[in-house]
Amino acid sequence: MQADLLTKVILPAALFLIMFGIGLSLRPLNFRNIVNSPKVVAIGLSAQMLLLPAIAFTVAIVFNLPPEIAVGLIIIALAPGGATSNMFTYLSKGDVSLSITLTALASLITPFSIPIVTYASMNYFMDSNTVFSLPIAKTIVQLLVITVIPVALGMFVLSRWEKFARKIEPIFKWLSIIFLMFIIVLIVLKNSANMATFFAQAGLATLVLNVVALLLGYQLAKLTRLSHPQSIAIGFEVGIQNGTLALVVAGTLIGNDVMMIPAVTYSLIMFVSGGLFGWFMNKRTTN
Repeated sequence: MQADLLTKVILPAALFLIMFGIGLSLRPLNFRNIVNSPKVVAIGLSAQMLLLPAIAFTVAIVFNLPPEIAVGLIIIALAPGGATSNMFTYLSKGDVSLSITLTALASLITPFSIPIVTYASMNYFMDSNTVFSLPIAKTIVQLLVITVIPVALGMFVLSRWEKFARKIEPIFKWLSIIFLMFIIVLIVLKNSANMATFFAQAGLATLVLNVVALLLGYQLAKLTRLSHPQSIAIGFEVGIQNGTLALVVAGTLIGNDVMMIPAVTYSLIMFVSGGLFGWFMNKRTTN
């Protein structure tokens, strides 16, 4: 996982295309959700942007993770759900419009929140003499370029060529999952000799973070008396993260291969746990 073609070209390009696909899915209905259901949106966004990083910080402390692994865990917790959470919500009969709305809002916030919180996490967990750094202003600009701009481009295409956008949107949703899995496979192949060590270092922590996030996101929504479909959407938005974004931050912007490990293990685990969570939600819906 050196600074090579994967981290310098493939990861940023894949993230750009994924965010463009999110823009293609943003319709006026999603923005009306903010006005028509401010309580629902506020609960979902708070759980995603505040609760999840707090859980990650707690897990890192409880498991006494190595400093770089701890920072990597915080980074994956800061990455919004993306098209993968939208897809899980759809397959589980959740509120897809709410899921897309939360993904869009989080995607606008994370270019600012990720650099600030990651910088604070590096200062907390890592030695002050570390060679790795994260210039906040520069990182914000870089994230805006590879996240917000492609979302805006996707929205522009949708507004000008709606029929075309509707046809290619499902393709981009599936491509986002394929891109993530392809990148994970490349990382695993490049580091096959060390994958057992990687999972030993971060596997249990990311599993706990993922399962707790899914359950707490869903239960928080239920406790605040949101509907079952809304609770499903919030559960997935909190528990399913944009692994590609986390890999870009850790591997491309910071240039630390060890910080990429939690994003790899989390991304592998979330497809299994997300599938099981969706199956259970579907079972509850049909009963």
